[in-house]
Amino acid sequence: MIDLRRLRVLRVLAQHGTITATAATLHLTPSAVSQQLKLLGRELGVKLLDHEGRLVRLTPAARVLLEHADVLTAQWERACAELAAHEHEVTGTLRVCGVSSALAALVAPVLPRLHAAHPRLQVEVTEEESADCYELLLTGQSDLAVVLPTPGAPPVTDPRFEQHPVLDDPQDLLVPDGHRLARPEGVELAEAAGEDWIVKTHHNDSYPLLTAACAAAGFAPRVRLEVKEWYAVSAFVAEGLGVCLLPRLVPLPSRYAVARIPLRGTPVPTRRLITCVRRGSSGHPAVGAALAALRDVAAALTAA
Repeated sequence: MIDLRRLRVLRVLAQHGTITATAATLHLTPSAVSQQLKLLGRELGVKLLDHEGRLVRLTPAARVLLEHADVLTAQWERACAELAAHEHEVTGTLRVCGVSSALAALVAPVLPRLHAAHPRLQVEVTEEESADCYELLLTGQSDLAVVLPTPGAPPVTDPRFEQHPVLDDPQDLLVPDGHRLARPEGVELAEAAGEDWIVKTHHNDSYPLLTAACAAAGFAPRVRLEVKEWYAVSAFVAEGLGVCLLPRLVPLPSRYAVARIPLRGTPVPTRRLITCVRRGSSGHPAVGAALAALRDVAAALTAA
């Protein structure tokens, strides 16, 4: 018998490469991570790590174990889901994470629906960037994420996760009132190639989406101001300091003199919001109820 919590530590180590990074991800001390891996190796009667100075390297036995880890973990998630399904009422705590615009547009309307249908179900919500949401799922700190599949995201075939599209969100061009591109009929993104852009370039899902959209339009954006929050971005745009791509789900603050301009041409920049859960867990009553409610809210937004 093995402790699946220790197997989770090994999976995180394989992803991050160092004991220190694994400890930070799991909110443990490095010594606790090392101890968990020693106990896992002792349970299995194999050596899992080779030490090379201050670094560690996975042994062949550890890599064999990792080949089975995803299947074992998914099967355990299915078992937990089936056990929960035998209860007469959906209870417990559901932990949801996601990017800010997805939480506002999709998750917030879902919470009253879940409370009305399942009053004993508690829901916790955490706002994070997409990469962090995948980490929270993998480490068991979250149960459901609503994220943006940016270029560095796990592929849809990743055996650790179940990922499904929930909503396609067009992006508009945000410019100051009176700007040369403030044309209500819309513009092509390539027409903004010479503009300064406002976007935070590090640890921000919006940046890789912007660079991908601009590359498809034939240019690289010149970022002058690194600002992330849409309220602050709108303020800088209103002052004529640059432009940005604004997801249609994000409302405009009324106090700023800016114009939201639809983008024309092919392809039109669009964000795809997806739901992501640990593989095998979608059959859990709480997770399933939340996924169904998210689909309903997304359908209503699409039809509006």
